[in-house]
Amino acid sequence: MSPPATTLASRAWPIQYGGKLPGVLLCLAVTLVAWLLERVEVAIFGRAWLEALVLAILVGTAVRTAWTPGKLWQTGIGFSAKMLLEIAVVLLGLSISLATVEAIGGELLIGIACVVTVAIFASYGIGRALGLPPRMATLVACGNSICGNSAIAAVAPVIGADARDVASSIAFTAVLGVVVVIALPLAVPAFHLTDLRYGVLAGLTVYAVPQVLAATAPVGAVAVQMGTVVKLVRVLMLGPVVLALSLGGGKLREGGKAGAKPPLHKLVPWFIFGFLVLAAIRSLGLVPTPLLAPVGLVANWLTVIAMAALGLGVDVRVVARAGIRVTGAVTASLLVLLIISLVLIRTTGVG
Repeated sequence: MSPPATTLASRAWPIQYGGKLPGVLLCLAVTLVAWLLERVEVAIFGRAWLEALVLAILVGTAVRTAWTPGKLWQTGIGFSAKMLLEIAVVLLGLSISLATVEAIGGELLIGIACVVTVAIFASYGIGRALGLPPRMATLVACGNSICGNSAIAAVAPVIGADARDVASSIAFTAVLGVVVVIALPLAVPAFHLTDLRYGVLAGLTVYAVPQVLAATAPVGAVAVQMGTVVKLVRVLMLGPVVLALSLGGGKLREGGKAGAKPPLHKLVPWFIFGFLVLAAIRSLGLVPTPLLAPVGLVANWLTVIAMAALGLGVDVRVVARAGIRVTGAVTASLLVLLIISLVLIRTTGVG
């Protein structure tokens, strides 16, 4: 006599989900180490130059270099690298509000969209010219042009990028991001920028919102406010860019081979729909404000755990081999972004 379906389901549950637990706990442990290292940075330097997200990749890569996780761990590591990251991308939608657009003029809004678009194509071309594979060139282009680590993490599952591509892109982008935060204030005297114009420049070139605050705080409150608004508008470009890659990035997902285009519901991943739905809900004012901070915290933790999982799948020797080309691509792309941003500032009526 066959056992009841409920009994089979109850037996399958621990196999399906319990089998992921060791790997998930390992990723969580790496995440906790990364978070502690970030706290040490803050205690020593007063700020975290390398965020927990980047440190999670580095710690995970160090663990993977010293020890190769066996089958017991692999299922949970793969689950963390894929599903948890996709959930984090969905939750990221709540951080996007179209109301932000109201804070700036239409001319500057169009200019920001143009800067991001031109920078993506230019960065991708630079990456390919330096010999980067299409997927890695795409990650570098989106990371440089939109919002650094968050953009790389959001784009990676859409184009089918593997752990090595993501780790390399984030690692080198993060290091250069720190350099930009330190050096960018020198642009004020070098290009005779007002506080307002410098805020626009910082918002267009610095990767993360916290880094924008760090780069603009030495200049003044006006620079901080303008930089933050421009940066948030720039982040709004993440949705359209990821959607465009979902619709037109079939060759990237298939390793450069053209194939029959799948149905729309398969072409656009579920988490992109989720991202857009939550962004729309936030823009309509249907999300209670007290809920935003906890959801953002959850999204951040899930992203860091996913980055720890990616690090645990990276062979450091492969990353090292890609180092010179990735560094060159990131540096050249950032210089192009800086030039385009300065042109925008000079040609618009900002400040």
